[in-house]
Amino acid sequence: MTAEIMPSASVGAVDKEAQDLKRRVGDNLVRLRRQRGLSLERLANLAGVSRAMLGQIEAGESTPTIALLWKVARGLDVRFADLLGDDAPVDVQVMPQTSAKILRSADGAFESRALFPFDNRRQAEFYELRLQAGHSEHAEAHAEGTYENLVVHAGRLRLTVGDGEAINLRAGDAVYFRADVPHVYENHGTRETLMYLVMTYAEPRH
Repeated sequence: MTAEIMPSASVGAVDKEAQDLKRRVGDNLVRLRRQRGLSLERLANLAGVSRAMLGQIEAGESTPTIALLWKVARGLDVRFADLLGDDAPVDVQVMPQTSAKILRSADGAFESRALFPFDNRRQAEFYELRLQAGHSEHAEAHAEGTYENLVVHAGRLRLTVGDGEAINLRAGDAVYFRADVPHVYENHGTRETLMYLVMTYAEPRH
């Protein structure tokens, strides 16, 4: 999946949010890498990402794509959200749509909005997904033991998991599948597909 992190807000807020996000990802990467006693070279080998790119991310000089962050998360054996979030637990946290962080594919046809706070206390993550008509999104294998529980709210979806046969889903249909293999979302319909996804991990990540 090749996508950039695109906050949804006004231009000035977008710039600030993008800078804050780059800083947060860089700080989290440094912390998680050091906690595991990994050098940049070692993590680069584990994640399949260049040492130079990891260095740029840690320094807050580069905005990583979703695909790259998934690789780094797998190399560190952490959740995707661990690279994005602050550990600020609260009893009630409102996440207005106007300040949501939107993850978009390079062509803009696929987007994902996190519907949960980025902290390190959860085994499950909740997303809103949108896929434009006539487009597809190829997702890399997630961490071992990861499952996705997806429901189509509007439109149609053709889902292929690993080497299995394609599954056709309509509005109201749900599917639960193991997501530690490559999987593909396709929209062969004439309208946008709106989906809600719960991603669960095998065990708490630290």
